[in-house]
Amino acid sequence: MASALEDPALERYFKGHKAAITSVDFSPNGKQLATASWDTFLMLWNCKPQARAFRYVGHKDVVTSVQFSPLGNLLASASRDRTVRLWIPDKRGKSSEFKAHTAPVRSVDFSADGQFLATASEDKSIKVWNMYRQRFLYSLYRHTHWVRCAKFSPDGRLIVSCSEDKTIKIWDTTNKQCVNNFSDSVGFANFVDFNPNGTCIASAGSDHTVKIWDIRVNKLLQHYQVHSGGVNCVSFHPSGNYLITASSDGTLKILDLLEGRLIYTLQGHTGPVFTVSFSKGGELFSSGGADMQVLLWRTNFDDLNCKDMMKRNLKRLHFDASPHLVDIYPRTPHPHEGKIETVETTDTTTVRTLADKSEEISGYFLNPSLLSSECSPTSLKKKTEDMSDLPSESQRSIPLAVTDALEHIMEQLSVLTQTVSILEQRLTLTEDKLKDCLENQQRLFNVIQQKS
Repeated sequence: MASALEDPALERYFKGHKAAITSVDFSPNGKQLATASWDTFLMLWNCKPQARAFRYVGHKDVVTSVQFSPLGNLLASASRDRTVRLWIPDKRGKSSEFKAHTAPVRSVDFSADGQFLATASEDKSIKVWNMYRQRFLYSLYRHTHWVRCAKFSPDGRLIVSCSEDKTIKIWDTTNKQCVNNFSDSVGFANFVDFNPNGTCIASAGSDHTVKIWDIRVNKLLQHYQVHSGGVNCVSFHPSGNYLITASSDGTLKILDLLEGRLIYTLQGHTGPVFTVSFSKGGELFSSGGADMQVLLWRTNFDDLNCKDMMKRNLKRLHFDASPHLVDIYPRTPHPHEGKIETVETTDTTTVRTLADKSEEISGYFLNPSLLSSECSPTSLKKKTEDMSDLPSESQRSIPLAVTDALEHIMEQLSVLTQTVSILEQRLTLTEDKLKDCLENQQRLFNVIQQKS
């Protein structure tokens, strides 16, 4: 008989946000937890008891998504204020602001090597940014409604996105093409992500379902109907054997993907649960929801097997040759082949470095037995080390006149990109107006038919 220690256990909970929690993410070393909220703030919690928490102020509307960079030296956040921000996760909380989207931004996601950031927006686009140069690279267009989420594959060669147009699309980051498309006639996916070895994707459905797709053969592998409300978020355990789900029915559920069954239902939140995430090692997971609480759980199950699986996935990602994209492309002709509808530029909006107000607050940790030392914030040196990876020998040999010319070109490209953004916004407004006109026309037609 299984002992109680093998079941997931609630370790503690954090209170500090003043509105619903929208997103949670662990630092790579598992010592810190970043959270985003409707209250427009980010908060950085230390997993050590009695440590201080930091509140980051800068966004002007709901913060929809937050994620640590793979090195843990940066935090990315998305907001309904149409901006993306990069933060230094220390007590000062300095940030840079990125503007290119023309509507609320719904998600941020770093590539595994930390070189790129993907952002998804209600302007119906996914945008990819270069993190070393902190510049916009290109947009992906094919969705016909708001894009809710976009995630890189573990090897960075693919991006998966989900939209309220009821499709999930897979994109090739090399040629910027949509290479696969999954449609649903019932609901749309709120959230989507790759499994740790990149062969499958999981979707969290507004129709209360969780689906697992094998992208190598374009096949629905598993279909779970375990929630009584919309599923808002999913997170794979690093072993790939388990999936945790967060739902508007107020529960978290853990699925055993090897056996294809529900193994745990966790009821710690009051009201809808909007976000959940495993730590990078899988020993912890965190959840947040409408009750403004951040819960920290200890996994406690299948420790030995998890470590073996993580080693296998690490070997696959870093040493084995990656499978070629032809293994992932659809076997039949794809309706999206042909003209590539993407916008590519080498630079965009001016990145403003802002010394935003960072409020240092005491974490209101509601477990008095968990008390220890203060946190040590991440050093700014990591970003310097990050930037030092850029090749610099060739730059030193460039004549000053050429450098000035290049800078002028980059400025012009920035202006062009801003112009494209304005045109995108106008196009979106025109589409919305056209849709309204068509709906009004249909209503009038129905009324005329009824009268006749």
